[in-house]
Amino acid sequence: MGIQTRANFKKEFLAFFRANRFTILAATVIAIALLSPLLITGLGAMMTAMSDIYDEMGMDVTGMTDMLGSHSSIGVMSSVSDLTTTALIVFLLLINRHAGGEQKKRAVIIPRSSGLRSFSYIFPKFIIYPLSAFALGFAGMIASWFVSGLLFQVHDVIFSVVAIAGALVGVCLMLYVCFHLAFGTATGRPGLSATFCIIASFILPHAIALADADLVFNPFALPLMASEAISNGFVTFSQGEDMAVTVSVAFGIMLLTYFIALFAQNAKRIDNRGNEINL
Repeated sequence: MGIQTRANFKKEFLAFFRANRFTILAATVIAIALLSPLLITGLGAMMTAMSDIYDEMGMDVTGMTDMLGSHSSIGVMSSVSDLTTTALIVFLLLINRHAGGEQKKRAVIIPRSSGLRSFSYIFPKFIIYPLSAFALGFAGMIASWFVSGLLFQVHDVIFSVVAIAGALVGVCLMLYVCFHLAFGTATGRPGLSATFCIIASFILPHAIALADADLVFNPFALPLMASEAISNGFVTFSQGEDMAVTVSVAFGIMLLTYFIALFAQNAKRIDNRGNEINL
């Protein structure tokens, strides 16, 4: 690894961790993972307290309240959705500065003029931020599993299943982070890139579910795979193979986004004409 690449690793690492961005993200992810099962149990308790009102309306909600307060899989499944939407939004917005934001502030003009290579600029980003997203997503699922086991009557999700689901959630977060890094650094418009990724994270899983499409080979269906594994309580060998194939496709797309970002940076030229320096 060259001196430039090591220096950029250090720069990205310090900018992410010393600026408390990672701390904020970790606190957000853990809070979401804890709140998801708490909200489910709270909803069940509220419906139980309002049972007289429902009875007067001719509505029998006994089955619903029993379901909301019984199995921990409900709380863990809720966390899958919240982590791949709400937590993802926070993550994408907090790394805007690293996903092309420094180009907008012209913070890379002098380093480039001094010989900063595109590889040294791009490569550390595609290591630090996707891996951080995976770690936080996985940790969030484990935290949700632990809290759900304390809150619900029946702890019906074993650790191996939640570990697999956590890995799928982590890879899903990595995928969107790589999209954000690629589009943000290529265009120099991280806000637009974050908006695109956020909208996609909301629309695509629901569209796949409504279309009843095959989940295999579809990396945007990783949250659905994670929820399905938790709901079933086990992962068969065939399902494991499908997950492995889908994760492989996701990593292939991530690698493609890296090369797109690298190609875009190599294609850029510094134009010193005029009163301002433009990339």
